[in-house]
Amino acid sequence: MASLLKKQNRLHFNDTNETSLDVIDFDKIFAIARRQWRLVFLCVVVALLLGGAYVVTAVRLYSSQSSLLIDRSDSEIANQLSAFGALTDDEGTVLSQVELLQSEAIAGAVVDKLNLPEDPVFVAPGQSLFSVQSLKSLLLPQFLFADKSVSGEDKEAARLSAIRTVIRNLAVQRVGRTYVLDLTYTSQDPYLSQKIAGAVADAYLVDKLNSKYEATRRASEWMQARIDELKQKALESDLAVQKFRSENNLVQSSEGRLLSEQQLSETNTALSAAQKDAAEARARYEGLQRDLAEQGEDAIVTAQLDNSVANDLRKKYLDASKLESEISARLGKNHAQAVRLRTEMANYKRLMFDELNRLLDGYKADYDVAASREKELQAKVKDATAIVATAGETEVQLRELERTAESYRELYQNFLTRYQQALQQQSFPITGARVISKADLPQGPSAPRKMIIMGLSGVLGFMAGAAIAAMREFADKYFRNGEDVREMLGLEYLGVMPLVEAGPSDGQEKEPIDASQPRSIARGTKAASYVKDHPLSKFAETLRSAKVAIDLGTVAPAGKVIGVVSSLPGEGKSTTAINFAQLLAMQGAKSLLIDGDLRNPGSTGVLAPGASAGLLQAITDSAVLRDVLMMDPNTKLAFLPAVAPYRIAHSSQLLASPAMEGILDQLRQRFDYVVVDLPPLGAVVDARAIAPRIDAFLFVVEWGRTSRKVVHTLLSADPELAEKVAGVILTKVDTDKMRLYSDVGSQEYYYKRYQSYYEA
Repeated sequence: MASLLKKQNRLHFNDTNETSLDVIDFDKIFAIARRQWRLVFLCVVVALLLGGAYVVTAVRLYSSQSSLLIDRSDSEIANQLSAFGALTDDEGTVLSQVELLQSEAIAGAVVDKLNLPEDPVFVAPGQSLFSVQSLKSLLLPQFLFADKSVSGEDKEAARLSAIRTVIRNLAVQRVGRTYVLDLTYTSQDPYLSQKIAGAVADAYLVDKLNSKYEATRRASEWMQARIDELKQKALESDLAVQKFRSENNLVQSSEGRLLSEQQLSETNTALSAAQKDAAEARARYEGLQRDLAEQGEDAIVTAQLDNSVANDLRKKYLDASKLESEISARLGKNHAQAVRLRTEMANYKRLMFDELNRLLDGYKADYDVAASREKELQAKVKDATAIVATAGETEVQLRELERTAESYRELYQNFLTRYQQALQQQSFPITGARVISKADLPQGPSAPRKMIIMGLSGVLGFMAGAAIAAMREFADKYFRNGEDVREMLGLEYLGVMPLVEAGPSDGQEKEPIDASQPRSIARGTKAASYVKDHPLSKFAETLRSAKVAIDLGTVAPAGKVIGVVSSLPGEGKSTTAINFAQLLAMQGAKSLLIDGDLRNPGSTGVLAPGASAGLLQAITDSAVLRDVLMMDPNTKLAFLPAVAPYRIAHSSQLLASPAMEGILDQLRQRFDYVVVDLPPLGAVVDARAIAPRIDAFLFVVEWGRTSRKVVHTLLSADPELAEKVAGVILTKVDTDKMRLYSDVGSQEYYYKRYQSYYEA
C-alpha cells in the first residue's frame, strides 16, 4: 500500500504540474465532443423542430411606433412666465417621463377614450397552440367559458384587465442620450396597434396639460393663502415699528433723520457760531482795554475802532493838530489861532476818551452776552448728545424691526408678482412635449421573429445538449483508458482486451474431445481460445505485456504463482486467466492454470465441463495432483479444475490452508508459471485469503462497466494485495468507442491502426 500511495502522490504531482501548465485541456474537450456530438446534435434538432412548430403556430403580432420629444423651447417659455410647472431637462426627468408613459393613469385614459373593454379584437385575441388558453380550451368543456351577465364589478375588473394589457404591450424607450422617447405598442391587429399607439401619445400630452394646470392651480391657491398671511405680517411689522418709535421718541424729520439728531446738529452749529462771536467780542474788549491801560488818553489816537463818532472826532482832532502845527510853525505857538486850535484838540481828545470808555463798556456787555450764549448752547449740546446716545441704543432695535418689516414687504411683493404670473400660466397651453413622429400602420408583423427564434432554439438546443452531455460525462465513473487507470489507481496499465463475441470456438466442431483421452482440455468458447486463434492480435499483445510486467517485477526462487482477480463477477477474469495461461504455454513455458474459484468455477465450466475431481479434492482428500490435472494436447497447458459437488461456505479457509500452500509449493517446482483464476474481490474474501501465497496479481477491469470508486476502495482495503498487482487489464473493450475516450496521440487513439498492423 505504501508503494501505491507513492505512485498516487507522484501521479498527482505530475497531474498538478500539467494542469498548471495547461489550464484548458483541448484534447479532452475534443474527445468529449467526439463522444457526445450525436446527443448534442439530437438536442439541436429537437429544439429546432420545437422552434419551427412555435413559429408556424404562433400568433402574428404587429407593432406601431410613435415618437415624442421633451421640448426644451416650450420649457424655456414656461420658465419665463412662471417658476412653476417648468420641466427640468435632466436625465432623471426624462426617465420619469418614461415611467409616466407606462403608468396606469395614461393606460386608463387610453382605455376609456377607445372603450377597449368593448372592443372584440382587443378583448378576444388569437391564441397560439402552445398557449395556456389554447390548452384549456382543448382540455376543458366549452360551457365553462360561456358568456355571463356583466355586473358593475365585472366592468371595473374588465377595465383594470384592459389597463394591464395596454401596459404589458406598451414599450417606451429613450433614444440614446437625446430627449426623444419612442413608444411602441404591439397587438395582433395592425389597426389596433396604430390606434392605441396614437392614443397613448395624445393621452400623454393631455395629461401633461392637465398636470400643469393642476399644479399652477394648486400653487395659486397656496400662494393666495401665503399672500394673505404675508400681508398681515407686513402690516403687523409696520405697526410695531411705528409703535416703537412713539414709545422711544424716535420721531423722524422730513429728511428721514431723527429729530434728536437734527437738533444736536443744529445746536452744534449754533454753538460754533456762539463760540466764534464770544471770541471776537472778547478780543475787541480785551484789545481796547489793553490799549486804554497802556496808552491812556493817547489811545484815542492809536486805537483802531469801527465807531463812526470816534472816527469823526479822531479826524477832527487830527485836522486841528495839523493846522495847529502849521500855524505854530508859521506864526508861533502863542498865536491865538494856535491856542484856539490846541483848545479844540483837547476838547476833541476828551470827547474821544469818553467815547472809548463808552465803547469799552459796550464791548464788555457784548462779550458777556456772547459768553452767556456759549454756555447755554454748550449745555444744550450736552443734553442733546445724551439724548442721541440713548436713541442710538434704541435705534438698533428699531433697525431690526425695520428690517423685519422690510422683509415681509419684499416677500409680500414677490409672492404677489408670482401669483399674477401663476394666474397667467393657468391659461397658457404648454405641455413641455410634442409628437415628432405619428403612429403609422404596420406593414408587416413584428413577431414572431423567425430567424431569431430559430437561432435561439438552436442555441438553446445546443446548450441543453451540452449540459446533458456534461452530466453524462460527469456521471461516467468507469474506466475508459489507461490514463484513468494511472490517475485513479496509480498502477501500471497493461493494455486492453477487445470484446469477443460469444459462441463456440471456430475449431470446436472440427476437433471434438477425444474419448480415449478423458483428461484433455476442451477447446471452449471463442473467447477462451482467442489468443490461440489470433496470436498477433492486440488481445494477445496485451497478455504479452502482462507477462513482461510480471517477469520484470516479480522475483521468485522457483515457478511464479500469478493470481488473476477482478472486482465484480462477469468482468472477463476467467477468460483473461485462460488466455494468459494459453499464451504462456504457447511461448514454451511450463504453465499451469488453476481454477481457484471454488464457488463459481468459471474456467472449469469452459475448459473441463465434465471433470469429476479437481482442486477441492486435492486439498481435502489428498488426491494425487497428476490424477486431477488435465492437459491441452496442442499447447501442453496443464489445467487444475475446481469441482465442487456441494456449496462450500469456507472456501477462503481452504485456499489459505497449509494443504493449499503445500500444493502450490509442489507446483512451483514443476511449472514455470502457475496462473490462478481467483474469485472477485468484491464478492468474496478468497483472493485476500490466498494473497500471501501469490507472487503477482493481474487485475481485470471491465471497460465501461466497473466503477472506478469500487476498484479503488477494494485495493485500498487490502494493501498487501495491492502491493503485488503487476498491472491492470481493461477487458470487453469496444474498440470503436474507446477511441472517443482517448486523447490524440495516445495508444488507445491509434488502436485501429495498431490492430491492422498486428493482424496483417
